[in-house]
Amino acid sequence: MSDAAVLRCAGLSRYFIQGGVRIDVLRDVNLSIAAAEQVAIVGSSGSGKSTLLHLLGGLDRASAGEVWIGGQPVSRLGDSALGTMRNRQLGFIYQFHHLLMEFPARENVAMPLLIRREKPARALDAADEILSKVGLRERLTHKPSQLSGGERQRAAVARALVTKPRCVLADEPTGNLDHKTAEAVYQQMCSLNREHGTSLLVVTHNLQLAQRMDRILTLKDGRLVDL
Repeated sequence: MSDAAVLRCAGLSRYFIQGGVRIDVLRDVNLSIAAAEQVAIVGSSGSGKSTLLHLLGGLDRASAGEVWIGGQPVSRLGDSALGTMRNRQLGFIYQFHHLLMEFPARENVAMPLLIRREKPARALDAADEILSKVGLRERLTHKPSQLSGGERQRAAVARALVTKPRCVLADEPTGNLDHKTAEAVYQQMCSLNREHGTSLLVVTHNLQLAQRMDRILTLKDGRLVDL
C-alpha cells in the first residue's frame, strides 16, 4: 500500500477479554482509502463496523496491526499529537448528532476550528458559511433543543466539514433521518467530496446509500471483504 493513501490500515485486529475469554471483534483487517474516494462498509449489527471506524479515526487503540492517517502511523503518536492529527485530517459524523446543548449551532460548528486556536471571528464566519450551505442560514443562533432532528444532524454534518478534512468518517449518518433529510445529508457529503477532494468512509445499514459509493466492503466474522 502507498503512503499516498489518505487513510489506511494493515493487519488491524481488536479483541476484548470478558470473563477470561478472548472475544475477537476484528481480525487482520486491511484497508486503503484514496483521496476523494467514497467507500461504504456494511455488515450485520455487532459485526464490528463501529469498532473499525473508531480504530481508523484514532478513537481507540488496536490490539494488533497499524493505522496510518495521512501517512503517519497512529501507534507512534501520543494522545495530544493524535488529537491534533484528528482535528486537521479527519471529520466525524455519527448517527446521533452529539452537539453541545448549551451552545448555538454556529458555535457548535465552529468548535473544531476554535480547538485548533483559529481566531474566533474567522471560525464563526466559516461556521456561518457552511451552515448556510446545509440550509441552516436562519438557524445560526438556535441551540440544539430549538432544532428539529434533521436540523441537528445537518449541523453535525456541517461541524464535520467545516475544517475541510481529508477524510470524513461517518457512522450511520442517515440512520435516524427521514428519506428527504437523509438525501440532503448525503448530498452535502458529496458536495465536499467534489469541491475539496475529501474522501468518505461511510458505515451504514442502508444499502441504497452504500450502492452510491465507489466501493462497498462488508464486515463478516471480523474480516473485511469485497461485497
